Amino acid sequence: MDSGLERTGYAIISKNGELITIDDFGLIKTEKNISIEKRLLNISTSLEKLLLKFKPEIAILEQIFFNINKKTIISVAQAQGACLSVLAKAKVKVEYLTPLQIKQILTGYGRADKKQIEKMLKIILNIDNLPESDDVRDAIACGLAYCYLKKF
Repeated sequence: MDSGLERTGYAIISKNGELITIDDFGLIKTEKNISIEKRLLNISTSLEKLLLKFKPEIAILEQIFFNINKKTIISVAQAQGACLSVLAKAKVKVEYLTPLQIKQILTGYGRADKKQIEKMLKIILNIDNLPESDDVRDAIACGLAYCYLKKF
């Protein structure tokens, strides 16, 4: 999961034997013109629906990391807090991966750029086109990296 107040990317990943599949992916979006508390409620409600539908055993969140834009860290932390609350209520185990870990696991290089990650996702998933949203691609990368790290 790649949390954000405006867009939270998610990917539902499962494994059957050695086959890893992406069962669903998408964005939980909120509108800028509504209050923060209503936006957080929208994120929570949407995540609750996903949890009811897919019943995951574990949620993997990208660890919050900011090196430049410190203004957005608060809203990202609020969105992640809303997700954590819902996950705790549903008794879903939570683990974290840093962006550096995700890049290292998927590409072998911890400082890989977005294009290198996209190329590896296409190879791993054996597809030509990835979802348009960076947040969704990040959520898929996060989930796949965890699968490889833990040998799922």
